[in-house]
Amino acid sequence: MTTLDQTVFAKLNADKRLQNPVFKDATKKPGRFGFRGEIAIKFAEQLADEARPPEITADQVMTIAHEGETGIPFFTGYLLSFEYLKLLVDALGDALQPDGKYIMFCNNIDLLKKYKVSMGGATFYILPLDESTVYNELLELLRLEKNDLKKLDTAAKLDVVADKALAFSANYPEITFEEGLKLMGPVRNPNENRPV
Repeated sequence: MTTLDQTVFAKLNADKRLQNPVFKDATKKPGRFGFRGEIAIKFAEQLADEARPPEITADQVMTIAHEGETGIPFFTGYLLSFEYLKLLVDALGDALQPDGKYIMFCNNIDLLKKYKVSMGGATFYILPLDESTVYNELLELLRLEKNDLKKLDTAAKLDVVADKALAFSANYPEITFEEGLKLMGPVRNPNENRPV
């Protein structure tokens, strides 16, 4: 059974980047380890030994790694602002691969637009996300039926989604990170209009 320490996640874990896991275990596929949760991409300044939550996270993350490999083949998640992509690239560092599938949903890009952005030696598919969840949007993007996955446990669901995502490609317009910064809208307060 593959353990976290046998994968590229060991460094992210040691750096305290793997936060609030919904799933953090071997999947059903031999040699594969999966993570669902949040990735800390910017830490709050710490004084002495106090433990503060991260300042900025990539949320609703779904990702996998394979035993003995140095890269992350599949990663998806939600960023409140497109500009946080740079922080994510810095946080993942050498784990990004030229042939990896990285699908990021951002709150402040036009709901009708989709882009490809190359950064850190990898290509990111950038899509809008407003009211839905990364999981639901991803199933729609990958044409996976929710009902087909209902009976599966979290590990098996992650395998199905990851395998389908690894074969995904789309011909979205390519933009630079700098162009993306000019195109993005204001960041919405995620807590507004919520009942107290």
